[in-house]
Amino acid sequence: MVEKSGAGSNRLVIVTGLSGSGKTSACRYLEDMGYFVVDNFPPLFISRFAEMCRDGSQGRKLVLVVDTRSGALFNDFVKVLRELKEKGIPYELLFMQATDEAIIRRYKETRRIHPMAPFSRISEGVKREREWLAPALELATYTIDTSEMRQTALKEKLVRLFGEADSETISINVLSFGYKFGIPLDADLVFDVRFLPNPFYIDELKYKSGTVPEVAEFIGSHPVTREFLKRLDDLLSFLVPQYIAEGKSQLVIALGCTGGMHRSVFVAHHVAEDLRLAGYPAALEHRDLQKNKVQEHIETNG
Repeated sequence: MVEKSGAGSNRLVIVTGLSGSGKTSACRYLEDMGYFVVDNFPPLFISRFAEMCRDGSQGRKLVLVVDTRSGALFNDFVKVLRELKEKGIPYELLFMQATDEAIIRRYKETRRIHPMAPFSRISEGVKREREWLAPALELATYTIDTSEMRQTALKEKLVRLFGEADSETISINVLSFGYKFGIPLDADLVFDVRFLPNPFYIDELKYKSGTVPEVAEFIGSHPVTREFLKRLDDLLSFLVPQYIAEGKSQLVIALGCTGGMHRSVFVAHHVAEDLRLAGYPAALEHRDLQKNKVQEHIETNG
């Protein structure tokens, strides 16, 4: 694990990932945060460039964008990353990704040509690019899936990952989701809460979210919920300090129920509040809440 650098030290961030996954937007936000960004950088020059910057300046924050636009040169990317590690040059690899559907939709909307499918279907280019990028994905320090992520959410996530921060702290993201919409790809810890009592089968609660007091009261009133929350709090109180000691800078805790509207929302809110009370910076997000038919919703995002 690469330790997160503190304020005033050199920091090298290498950005790669799928075409159409939001690398351009990410780099724009990183520039706003004071990073010097070089786009479409040839992999073979990474090591030399990183050494020059390390020896010649203090407090330099660099972003190098390396992706399949390099063509055959990209074949050396993973080899170069391993060389950086062998030379003791610290770096962080940010891998941007999205679903095939999201990427194809974006290319259709912008009417751009996919770099790996100039004369064929976009879907073929995406498939080919995933194969090229698979070895790099395995080495990623961070992954961000932008399939359903708004620009503001992307910006906030990048600030948490790459903004100035004390190396002894950790950024925690608590996320509720619905299993029928898929498990979050960037989750570190996933808890299935579908065993808890379900308000969906109570007529007056069916279309109200887990942020509504009467729904929260229903879920929290059952002994199984109280016992689970106690055990979950104890587990997280043990795990979070271990992750900090290991050098982890971001932790994504995902809580899932069937639709991401009732139980997962309730538990995610509880976890975020408990972590904040313990002094940890915990952001709260309800990924799939508005994909349901929600009759009443009280915003609780932190």
